[in-house]
Amino acid sequence: MRDDIGVHETIETWPDGEWVVRRITGSSSTKPYRCPGCDQLIRPATPHVVAWPAESTSFTGAGIDERRHWHSGCWKARDRRRR
Repeated sequence: MRDDIGVHETIETWPDGEWVVRRITGSSSTKPYRCPGCDQLIRPATPHVVAWPAESTSFTGAGIDERRHWHSGCWKARDRRRR
């Protein structure tokens, strides 16, 4: 877990690989994002999860370039969804 500058990141292992996961507090969330799990907006000031592959899945950059903002519940349930 990183704890520099108030950043709390963990590595989670899922069937599709290892993911860096950052939990965002409501106070640090200042703009809307679209959740890839439910395709609904995550409104500003809503606690949520930001996740990206520990190793990039593209040829053009680092894993963090693939980060996505998820509702916390959608992230927890992502392995039960059809892709």
